[in-house]
Amino acid sequence: MIDSSPTVGYACINLNLQANKIMTNRGMIKKTFQSRGLAYASELALKNVQDLLTIVDWNLEHGFRLFRVSSDLFPWASEYKIAELPDFMEIRATLEEIGSRPIRLTVHPGPFNHLAGQGSVLTNTIKDLEYHADVFDLMGLTPSHWNKINIHLGGTYGDKMATINRFCANFNRLSENLRARLTVENDDRPSLYSVRDLVPVHERIGTPIVFDYFHHSLHPDGLTEQEAFLMAYDTWDVRPVVHYSNSRRDYEDPKARAEAHADWLYTPANTYGREVDIVFESKMKELSIMRLRGDEPDLTPQLERLINQQKKKDPENPPAEVVG
Repeated sequence: MIDSSPTVGYACINLNLQANKIMTNRGMIKKTFQSRGLAYASELALKNVQDLLTIVDWNLEHGFRLFRVSSDLFPWASEYKIAELPDFMEIRATLEEIGSRPIRLTVHPGPFNHLAGQGSVLTNTIKDLEYHADVFDLMGLTPSHWNKINIHLGGTYGDKMATINRFCANFNRLSENLRARLTVENDDRPSLYSVRDLVPVHERIGTPIVFDYFHHSLHPDGLTEQEAFLMAYDTWDVRPVVHYSNSRRDYEDPKARAEAHADWLYTPANTYGREVDIVFESKMKELSIMRLRGDEPDLTPQLERLINQQKKKDPENPPAEVVG
């Protein structure tokens, strides 16, 4: 059973609330942004942050004191500074209200971020990561790993050690507030980065390792789960965050990809006697945790329709909802 302790959270979308059109990832296609510009981007961003406040308050009422914020709060954020938005004053006030709540907020920028990249890939990565740091700054959150900005190292570019060296060098190009929040996560493919691979990165630049149980099961690199968990745990300077999900292939569909996350949760996480915060990365979001802890959700027709849609999405990086 999962209890209702403050260490339990989920990612980006609250299905109970989204069934009532409360969501934080309203976006638009490029053509709409080009025609409607900052005014419309500002309108959507304000709605997103207002709904984020609603979700945060719902979480606190239901025993969730950890939440991963969507990366899509600000549509086309790469094209402007947040302070340039017409609704900036109201947006900032709402973000400050969110930041005052007793909840741990984190974010997981998309897989296109490659800090070990070069040229425009690196330029765009730094821009996107700095945007996430700006949002947390506007919330008034002290820069630390408590409010982590979590990424993967990305590809190996044919030379894993050279890529690690480049990642560490590029880390120093980031703002102080971003560097203070950045964490790295182990991957689910043997061609990428295990917990063992990430330890030297921590030793060089201080980035803690976010242990992902499911990823480790697919890429253990010779370590038991306990060994990898403790190796990652020891890199943290605040209470660690870990990611947990079950295999879709093992529990729901034997024909699914090995890397596919299950829709629901079926087993609790073994924390080996350590105190951690857990982001559960199932597709059914808060409904999974409620079900596993014995609080069966009320599946209204609207919620059932949303559940069927959610099964097609990636629980780590759900796409933005395009509204026009």
